[in-house]
Amino acid sequence: MSHELHPLVKLLLDGELRLSDLPPELKPEGERALRLLESIDHAPVALSPALDQRVMMAVRARATSRWRWLVQPRELRIHVRPWTLVPALAAAAALVFVVLRPAAPSTESVATVAAPESVTVRLVLHAPGAERVAVAGSFNQWNAAATPLLRSGTTEVWTATLTLPVGQHQYAFVVDGIRWMPDPSAPGVDDGFGRRNSVLAL
Repeated sequence: MSHELHPLVKLLLDGELRLSDLPPELKPEGERALRLLESIDHAPVALSPALDQRVMMAVRARATSRWRWLVQPRELRIHVRPWTLVPALAAAAALVFVVLRPAAPSTESVATVAAPESVTVRLVLHAPGAERVAVAGSFNQWNAAATPLLRSGTTEVWTATLTLPVGQHQYAFVVDGIRWMPDPSAPGVDDGFGRRNSVLAL
């Protein structure tokens, strides 16, 4: 059988299909493939144990011969001429002097930059149809009227610029004094009362 087998016939030979599962036009090809498969000698091939020993001996011999030069002891002779020792000793003494010399006291002052105690942030909310918007949070004792947002022109965007202490703050927007909503652009946490608060980490 010199031509390429149909994929379904290959599945038949793999045992994934039966001959009756093939379409009628592929059954003759399937039968020929099965006859060819049956004609193959399925007797197990037994290799001589001596073959394994010969192969392993050849592998060990090749590995040993390749790396033998690394482990073989060799004699190493170093000839030192007396007149070459003087410059080498002088260089070593100079190196020791440079390494062990105490550092000169520095007269430069080191400026330290203190971390800021507060950060200025800008909160923005798109609130179509809102008459007024405020922000209530852990930084103003959740007072819904303490921090109002300003409308940007005639648009539906409301903004507030706050200077807050460094740390983590929770907050929510209050629309028209009654509707509390988290900031859609910030991560949120459950407030424990069925609502979500936004989190601002500074």
